[in-house]
Amino acid sequence: MIGLAVMGSNLALNVEEHGFSVAVWNREPEATRRFAAANAGKKFTATETLEHFVRELERPRKIMMMIKAGAPVDEMLDRLMPLLEEGDVVIDGGNSWFKDTQLRAKRLLDRRLHFVGSGVSGGEEGARFGPSLMPGGTRESWESIRPVFEAIAARSDSGPCVTYCGTDGAGHFVKMVHNGIEYGDMQLIAEAYDVLRRGLGCRAEELASIFDEWNRGPLQSFLIEITAKIFRKRDPETNGALVDRILDKAGQKGTGKWTAQVALDLAVPIPTIAAAIDARVLSSMKDERVEAAKALPSKPMPATPQNRAQFIAGVHDALYAAKICSYAQGFALIQAGAREWKWDIDLREIARIWKAGCIIRAKFLDSIMQAYERRPDLPNLLLDEAFGVDVARTNDAWRSCVGFAQSAGIPVPAFAASLAYFDSYRTADLPQNLTQAQRDFFGAHTYQRNDAGPDAEFVHTDWE
Repeated sequence: MIGLAVMGSNLALNVEEHGFSVAVWNREPEATRRFAAANAGKKFTATETLEHFVRELERPRKIMMMIKAGAPVDEMLDRLMPLLEEGDVVIDGGNSWFKDTQLRAKRLLDRRLHFVGSGVSGGEEGARFGPSLMPGGTRESWESIRPVFEAIAARSDSGPCVTYCGTDGAGHFVKMVHNGIEYGDMQLIAEAYDVLRRGLGCRAEELASIFDEWNRGPLQSFLIEITAKIFRKRDPETNGALVDRILDKAGQKGTGKWTAQVALDLAVPIPTIAAAIDARVLSSMKDERVEAAKALPSKPMPATPQNRAQFIAGVHDALYAAKICSYAQGFALIQAGAREWKWDIDLREIARIWKAGCIIRAKFLDSIMQAYERRPDLPNLLLDEAFGVDVARTNDAWRSCVGFAQSAGIPVPAFAASLAYFDSYRTADLPQNLTQAQRDFFGAHTYQRNDAGPDAEFVHTDWE
């Protein structure tokens, strides 16, 4: 293990605990010494130089890096490669850009070395006790690291949460989309909270009970579970709910942005995920929003719904329907990436390995697995019969929730984006016939006639 910050240390402890001996190295020797001292008597070999580190490993060597993505990865490879031999495997477990991983894989393969780009999800607790792992590389490298990865991965009732994702950058691509879906999930939950808080006047104590109840149904997930716990946490300074004292400026580390960029490149619509990214960016504009709130005051809120239970159930159904659309977008993007870069990605397997260990782990993933069992080539989750029934059942509540929020001036960009995606996807005749006419009018971009068959030739009209 190279890199002994929180993730590297916890993964090393996880590996050792499962019966493997582990050599460790960190750029700062003092960190290596501290780790060794804290874990005396365990099967760790602390090394002070990379040369010593490499000598301690059995062939073929299996080296995992948990270091900062970007230039540090290339710098470490420059130092490692002269010390390695044919067949050795280097694993990058950071959140690297998948196209960088593709280049690194080719670079090492030219030296007859293996490079694995692996998504690692679950944070520090997952690293220590069982993450969801998404490795991509050669088949040979996967078989080499498989015993270790299957041992340390989280486990669900469907087995260890790790699978081979495909060659070169496939693993980091899947992890990138995982993080994009995570953005969407978190934004949808935040919007449900806001509608209940501002639209119904729910306080933290009631919200905790609501989310606890939701976690016993189809929305059962890690994110819903921790949301209930967040609402119960008290602020030691005021004894009120701590969540009410947190500044509304959300951070991001870039993987969500990458998801949106790749989706544009591949022409895959992911409006829910894009709305979640925009929401975080808007949240960072705190000073402007405070000024705008004074200059552009909102209208008075509509009357509070009389039937609280019915309103809460409607928000639940809206959240579930929007979540289906968000995941449909994410899985469609993985499918498109697999086609573009010729990765043999099993979408059922991706749903399976996300059932435990990772941030988006949820009961809902069983339904996605079943959808791909029924139809492995399913182009979109919305076309699965069971999901179609769910969306039809929740449709009225979903529209009512979005309509209420918009009439009340409560921003629900991800709820609304999911609804627009659903309506657009199921509309046989969209208004882009007019768009094509406009493009042909001002730029002679041509268009196809809708009465000339699927392979109609492109024609141009002199509109004036």
